[in-house]
Amino acid sequence: MCGDVCFVGFSKSLFIPFSGSLLLESKINPNTAYQKQQDTLIVWSEAENYDLALSFQEKAGCDEIWEKICQVQGKDPSVEVTQDLIESEEEHIEEMPETSPLIDLPTCELNKLEEIADLVTSVLSSPIRREKLALALENEGYIKKLLQLFQVCENLENTEGLHHLYEIIRGILFLNKATLFEVMFSDECIMDVVGCLEYDPSLAQPKRHREFLTKTAKFKEVIPITDSELRQKIHQTYRVQYIQDIILPTPSVFEENFLSTLTSFIFFNKVEIVSMLQEDEKFLSEVFAQLTDEATDDDKRCELVNFFKEFCAFSQTLQPQNRDAFFKTLAKLGILPALEIVMGMDDLQVRSAATDIFSYLVEFSPSMVREFVMQEAQQSDDDILLINVVIEQMICDTDPELGGAVQLMGLLRTLIDPENMLATANKTEKSEFLNFFYNHCMHVLTAPLLANTSEDKCEKDAVVGSTKSNTICPDNYQTAQLLALILELLTFCVEHHTYHIKNYIMNKDLLRRVLVLMNSKHTFLALCALRFMRRIIGLKDEFYNRYITKGNLFEPVINALLDNGTRYNLLNSAVIELFEFIRVEDIKSLIAHIVENFYNALESIEYVQTFKGLKTKYEQEKDRQSQKLNSNRFRRDARALEEDEEMWFNEDEEEEGEAVVPPVEKSKQEDDFPDSYEKFMETKKAKESEDKENLPKRTSAGGFKFTFSHSASAANGANGANSKSVAAQTSPASSNGSSSKSTALSPAVPAPKGSLVGLVDYPDDEDDDEEEETSPRKRPRLGS
Repeated sequence: MCGDVCFVGFSKSLFIPFSGSLLLESKINPNTAYQKQQDTLIVWSEAENYDLALSFQEKAGCDEIWEKICQVQGKDPSVEVTQDLIESEEEHIEEMPETSPLIDLPTCELNKLEEIADLVTSVLSSPIRREKLALALENEGYIKKLLQLFQVCENLENTEGLHHLYEIIRGILFLNKATLFEVMFSDECIMDVVGCLEYDPSLAQPKRHREFLTKTAKFKEVIPITDSELRQKIHQTYRVQYIQDIILPTPSVFEENFLSTLTSFIFFNKVEIVSMLQEDEKFLSEVFAQLTDEATDDDKRCELVNFFKEFCAFSQTLQPQNRDAFFKTLAKLGILPALEIVMGMDDLQVRSAATDIFSYLVEFSPSMVREFVMQEAQQSDDDILLINVVIEQMICDTDPELGGAVQLMGLLRTLIDPENMLATANKTEKSEFLNFFYNHCMHVLTAPLLANTSEDKCEKDAVVGSTKSNTICPDNYQTAQLLALILELLTFCVEHHTYHIKNYIMNKDLLRRVLVLMNSKHTFLALCALRFMRRIIGLKDEFYNRYITKGNLFEPVINALLDNGTRYNLLNSAVIELFEFIRVEDIKSLIAHIVENFYNALESIEYVQTFKGLKTKYEQEKDRQSQKLNSNRFRRDARALEEDEEMWFNEDEEEEGEAVVPPVEKSKQEDDFPDSYEKFMETKKAKESEDKENLPKRTSAGGFKFTFSHSASAANGANGANSKSVAAQTSPASSNGSSSKSTALSPAVPAPKGSLVGLVDYPDDEDDDEEEETSPRKRPRLGS
């Protein structure tokens, strides 16, 4: 029962309202023992064999009802059991003397089986009686006598007796006593215990569990196990696990604690098995030798890999320090080179088991795996590196749903996650491994992405008559799934590998290739491509922003938005969120690029205010720059005299410093100072007159025209500008959203002679937003 449980104070009852009807009502008896378990469970008994439990979705609801129950019974809500009876019983069990009278068991005869079954069932609700019955069964060797009766009943085909024996054996298991389990699960008794549990009265026909365990299930020794104790422990563990998982019905909430010792029994058996195998280095060495031997046949190798898979699964039961020793032993014996061999095999089952083993190793110690692959790179080709083998297996997964590829992608993400990389005084694992990964592995990871977005492939596979210029091919579901996984990993890299992934994206022009996938017929893949761009823009890095604007990389995104039409779907929302982020964060360079190039196509979208908001931001920035221009122009006249005077004095000092003048001549120069000053003032007036001639003149288009005498190539050699003077005209954005063909400059301080303002690229300056191209801006294609 699960839901909002309400308490009615006046009736002192619990009930669950559901659709207006009463599902359960229970009086809170002052003498009933209520027990709170796991913070969300209240358990109690109302009769000898009638147990109830209330399960809550949240701890707060459970605490509220528990306080009400404790209030009725006059108990402190901090207790977990409302009655002292159970606690006193459990304390009494520990203090119970050996001479305490035990439960008298009926004689072990066929006609007493019903009485025995009733007795075993009745004691389960009382801890003291359970303990007494367990002692009685242990002292009198009663279990073996019951199993002898089972053989008699089965020979006589006594169905009623077999049904009673089922109840008896099940009840003994619920006594939860390890000493009884040692008897029941011994080689002598366990198959008869399984036989008794076949005869469930609720089944029309008995199950055939013994037949499965003896004939169908076969124990395979990949290497002969000479230790008889180890072999017996393996057999016992398998059979007890089978009893718990297959034979016994799923326990109710109230019965879960009755089988806790059974779970512990299996747990400690597994610990013993792992410890015994780990100590036998001769056995493990032989297993590794056969696993890596080329002469080993495929069936044998499959058995060896499955053995290691189960071996690693058992290791999870070890304590942390013992588990560390276990994996270090495997690493010492060469588990990683062995995995490198088997993961590249054709057998799907072998590869799957090897992947599971690899996942245990990565989860245990990603640093151990990283250290191995970096050492391996010094003596092996990139193609056979373990991490590249893993990437290739991810890429070549034949499962249509790519189940194995998803698992491998998660392991790769763990390996390249800087959060679990170590940094010591001697070395930084992050820098070393990421350098290795981007130099040796990244090209393998991105190969499918680059192959499916190449220009040749796009032109070859373009759909005839389509309005889309690019189409990925093969555009089937499995390929789309794979590309989505690769993009997810690359998006993770953008978030966590800022330096390395930035260089890779720039050098490979990766974002342009990724945005080709915006044309995919699979919307989830288009969204993955968009998410990749969104993460890049989310960094607010001006290097990325400049790369996006210069490459005109908003065009495929806007085309996808326009092609989506009026459909209100996830793609529509994701694209709008991208532009909304740019608006809210006020990324000036991107806002200017979008408004100047695409606003004409976007202004008709009025169901959100995002694009109008971008235009508003753009105009506000233009106004601010215009005011700054005017302010700087007026301030220049006030500073001109000071600057020119300082220049004159500096020049005068340089002349003085260069000439070696006798004192008499020096005083003569001082006497001539007024004349020199007059000459200086005349020069200054002539210069001011020249400056007036060079002030920007408003053109017919309303812009300003600047003329520079310096070579543009000196300031912007990357663009290959010639050494002639460059005329640049600024004008307001044209109505169709395209910029002027001449170089556009935001209003700025008029460049004095000798200045390179407007031509030099300052990558780290906040005014990068105003940087302009010296080549004509090409108007992008917009969707129809």
